[in-house]
Amino acid sequence: MPLIEVVGLHQKYGEREILKNINISIDKGEVLALIGPTGAGKTTLLRLIDLLDMPTSGRIYFDGIDVTESRRIRLEARRRMAFVLQKPVVFNTSVYDNIACGLKWRQAGKNSIREKVSNILEMVNLSVDRNRNARTLSGGEAQRVAIARALAIEPEVLLLDEPTANLDPISTSRIEELISHIIHQYDTTIIMATHDLSQGQRLADRIGVLLNGEILQTGESSEIFNFPRNREVAEFVGVENIIDGVIIASEEGVATIDVGGNVIEAVSNYPVGEKVSVCIRPENITLALSKSASSARNSFIGQITRVVSVGSLTRVIINCGFQLVALVTKKSAEELKLESGRSIYATFKATGVHTIRREGD
Repeated sequence: MPLIEVVGLHQKYGEREILKNINISIDKGEVLALIGPTGAGKTTLLRLIDLLDMPTSGRIYFDGIDVTESRRIRLEARRRMAFVLQKPVVFNTSVYDNIACGLKWRQAGKNSIREKVSNILEMVNLSVDRNRNARTLSGGEAQRVAIARALAIEPEVLLLDEPTANLDPISTSRIEELISHIIHQYDTTIIMATHDLSQGQRLADRIGVLLNGEILQTGESSEIFNFPRNREVAEFVGVENIIDGVIIASEEGVATIDVGGNVIEAVSNYPVGEKVSVCIRPENITLALSKSASSARNSFIGQITRVVSVGSLTRVIINCGFQLVALVTKKSAEELKLESGRSIYATFKATGVHTIRREGD
């Protein structure tokens, strides 16, 4: 039985529908990342799970109990959860007292509070700041205090809303290290909202893609990123090569797809005549100056239209009769002398192609 189960959840503010038919379950000890752009409904869903707000319709079950039934049940469930907001709230008192406040509200003993807070201060690397006013901390330090305060009450469920939003790279790294430590040292169930896809990959067991108020796909990160369920998910997770076509032949699980006069071969079980979108991740495309003798089924000669450096990688845009975007190392780009106007062979395997049925066509 899942620890948390959301069934048929809808939320409206006035006439605006924020969440539509949300169905999701989270097991005890699981880390779930809700990824989606700003305005997708991530914060609204976290607030509903934390029982801060009531849904327009639908049910939320905690340990098999419908927590939407009564105020008393909701209060009992809320005491088992902690919510860390995107903009951390710190009180105008010391770091120590900020972390201790939840324990004091629950009337824990002084010795227990002292021991727990001291251990948590050490874990979040703020021991030397224990007597410092929390209002003087940096954004990253304040977020660590907020997470520490949440952990002090030993919640079964920790809800994190964009925990590294607006933080610099060093502060982001420290928060992620802290979350990773919590994941490995505690049996806490974590639900984290983030627009950072790579953060979801690094930290979560499972990812739910929330777009326009709907969860369009859930699964392990490799499944989401390599096998997106539809075009919206593919675009959000960064599949830059999405090419429309029609399956014109299929044999032994390999489909031949017409893409505007060219053909791409892909591992697919869709039938002949099916209208599909072909998805190819840029990193799965190999570039060469001459046609190679590899076993890859797809090889196209094209002309480079643009070369852009992206950190240690180089993004190469090629016109092959259809546009392809490839991602290669900077060293490979230099060795191949890649530049606009140059002819290049782009090669990729049939297994590196993911096909999606085109809806509504």
